[in-house]
Amino acid sequence: MLAVRRTAAGLQIADRDQAPPAPGWTTVTLRCASVNHSDLMAARAAGGDQPRVLGSDGAGVDQDGNDVIIYPILAAPSYADPMHDPGLRMLSQGVDGTWAQRVHVPRANVIPKPAELSFEEAACLGTAWLTAYRMLFGRADLKPGETILVQGTGGGVTTALISLGVAAGMRVWVSGRDPERRRRAVEDLGAHGAYAPGETLPEPVDAALDCVGTATIAHSLRSVRNGGRVVTAGAVTGAAADLDLADLFVRSITLHGSAMGSPEELRRLARHCASTGVRPLIDSTWALPDARDGINRALAGKQFGKVVIRCDQR
Repeated sequence: MLAVRRTAAGLQIADRDQAPPAPGWTTVTLRCASVNHSDLMAARAAGGDQPRVLGSDGAGVDQDGNDVIIYPILAAPSYADPMHDPGLRMLSQGVDGTWAQRVHVPRANVIPKPAELSFEEAACLGTAWLTAYRMLFGRADLKPGETILVQGTGGGVTTALISLGVAAGMRVWVSGRDPERRRRAVEDLGAHGAYAPGETLPEPVDAALDCVGTATIAHSLRSVRNGGRVVTAGAVTGAAADLDLADLFVRSITLHGSAMGSPEELRRLARHCASTGVRPLIDSTWALPDARDGINRALAGKQFGKVVIRCDQR
């Protein structure tokens, strides 16, 4: 099968053999896969002695002919929430991932794909969109009419936060360095306001959602109202931060960490997208033989939305 692997010499797109699936696993014939920040980190890393197929998200057809979305976390079945398993790993971490024509996954990791979603859209949900879904409706427990600040524009999680928040009836403000991306967040995604990094907002927000890290966390904390929430789910600019603990407890700010989500949350997210009409913003789609160009576009930070790889060669 054709696959994108990380090798000692860099990214390689070539045919490779595939062993049969392990007991309790199934084979998914992939239609589409998507590119996430975690994939890009793996693509940048030096290749090991055992080259592996990259990619964690995808959608396709399982061995029984069902259209499915792949849940990307591998964890012990004893954990109701896989994110609580200290030994969890993602597809492509020690096992082959989704940037290929086929992938083996545990049967518990295939989620029904609603007919309303295309394979391109469904392939974007497993990591970035699931992370955004839990941040909004789980950790921050946001409701229609509340105001949120999304730190960053253009990436998979941030575009998901904006799209899901707008569709749920929230007032969505965004902060980002690039004026063009700020413009597109408003005009293409429906954000209600866009601001430069660190800029004072018109009023305090109910929640700040931050995947940027060191560069923005102080602004996030400063921007929420008394009793507000800050949810962090990433550290692109670094993980170290100086926090004013007195400000946290005097203003009763709640600080949450969040990561990914559970298979049940992915099911709910897929049904939510199907019923509301909200869809992942797709930046570009690339055939598997040309995937290196799409990956390089994401590595250069040129994308707005999700980069998708078509795996079925059609």
